[in-house]
Amino acid sequence: GVAGAGSYGFQGQPMAVPAGFAVPPIQNQPVMTHGTIWMPGPSPLPNCPPGLEYLTQIDQILIHQQIELLEIVTGFETNNKYEIKNTLGQRVYFAAEDTECCTRNCCGPSRPFTLRIIDNLGHEVITLQRPLRCSSCCFPCCLQELEVQSPPGTPVGYVVQNWHPCLPKFTIQNEKRMDILKIIGPCVVCSCCEDINFEVKSIDETSTVGRISKQWTGFVKEAFTDADNFGITFPMDLDVKMKAVMIGACFLIDFMFFEHAGDKKQRAGVWQ
Repeated sequence: GVAGAGSYGFQGQPMAVPAGFAVPPIQNQPVMTHGTIWMPGPSPLPNCPPGLEYLTQIDQILIHQQIELLEIVTGFETNNKYEIKNTLGQRVYFAAEDTECCTRNCCGPSRPFTLRIIDNLGHEVITLQRPLRCSSCCFPCCLQELEVQSPPGTPVGYVVQNWHPCLPKFTIQNEKRMDILKIIGPCVVCSCCEDINFEVKSIDETSTVGRISKQWTGFVKEAFTDADNFGITFPMDLDVKMKAVMIGACFLIDFMFFEHAGDKKQRAGVWQ
């Protein structure tokens, strides 16, 4: 917040207002709804899908999956929900899975899903579509893929799993299916007391341009829930469409490696 501007950084209104005149609304200020502080809405930009203007102002985001009490008590898989925040703790987007009950509980972490990402006005600005595919390196012809749409119905990019005998590898593509970036994870995507990093690299894999990190959340939360925290870093000047695709890649990685299956275990690598 700004010194003297209140606990949330809101700018105060002048007290002396002539009768009959309305005070114009303050633009580009944090919005607070139901106790949640939202990131200020930026002005529309040319050639930018509506709602992605937020991403032009940040080079790092945090994704927090909400803990569902029903899952903890009954083991019944519910639709996942996530908060997407900036480094100031302001909510940038809210994401919610939209999958049928039978699909969630029969297919588990491998389930196809639609994940809808909305802004502070309640507008759906990004839609993620994951078809039913294999994720083991034993099936190289039917590996994972995710389509990222913004606005809904308009593809802006894809996340495609690449076959590798031991490493999680993905390619980020634009709407024309041209390869833009690579994502490479560790051989064993399971660790204790430390973050797990998936490096985002140039297409020739010679330089690192960003990172998707699954953050360690503590013994209790890791053992009894599948609610995960992630951090994503990318260049400030990266195309907002590719930033949106990186967000999609984070969700795909979460479902593939960090969602608990019916036996409460998670995958340790691409061979499972």
